[in-house]
Amino acid sequence: MKKISLFLIFLLVNSGILLAQKAPRFKVIALYENGGHHIDYSKAAVNWLNKLAAAENFSIDYIQNTDRIDSAFLSGYQLFIQLDYPPYSWKDKAVKAFESYIDKGRGGWIGFHHATLLGEFDGYPLWPWFYQFMGNIKFKNYIAKFARGKVNVEDQKHPVMKGVSPSFWVEKEEWYTYDKSPRANVKVLATVDENTYEPKDGITMGDHPVVWTNPAYKSRNIYIFMGHSPILFDSKDYTTLFKNAIFWTVGKP
Repeated sequence: MKKISLFLIFLLVNSGILLAQKAPRFKVIALYENGGHHIDYSKAAVNWLNKLAAAENFSIDYIQNTDRIDSAFLSGYQLFIQLDYPPYSWKDKAVKAFESYIDKGRGGWIGFHHATLLGEFDGYPLWPWFYQFMGNIKFKNYIAKFARGKVNVEDQKHPVMKGVSPSFWVEKEEWYTYDKSPRANVKVLATVDENTYEPKDGITMGDHPVVWTNPAYKSRNIYIFMGHSPILFDSKDYTTLFKNAIFWTVGKP
């Protein structure tokens, strides 16, 4: 009987250890577009993220609008990923909760592509806080027919760029231009060389950052412009950048 009791205790203890090991390291919420021109990118991103979450032991949930976002909702997550979702049409409570989440450092943030679609769109006004968050820029134009372009890493020592090639090609992107470069208001990590565009159509802005962070905010944050085509996930440099961004913004090694 004593041996059986000890065996049961052993099983219970080890079961507890196993359960503890399976607890997610952190929790992520991803807001993504489920329609329009970016649906294929969204599908590829969700598929890639699910595999990464399983491999790296973190949890990830998805929402397709801002209806559920408030302070209580965001308190359950250590990272907010904004996948191709613009900074307009958000519910008022979501706007306030998100601003507080970032201002008070309650979790990290990674934004892609549409996150800098700043200005007045579809009857919605400019979101002033988000305008400052993204470096005081407004959307101006874009390459609607897409172009290949070379991205150059400016800060190879930044953790987000660990293992990323000093320069890498993005095969298909609708490169945005803004009313000015955000460089004066953010820390630029990478730029696109507009001279490498193939084909060329004259839509350029000169100094053209495409990856940056804004150190003026308590939350660790990264903006990655590239996020239109699903073929991005065929690029080791892109997936390495994405993975590094996740772990840096949540403060995990």
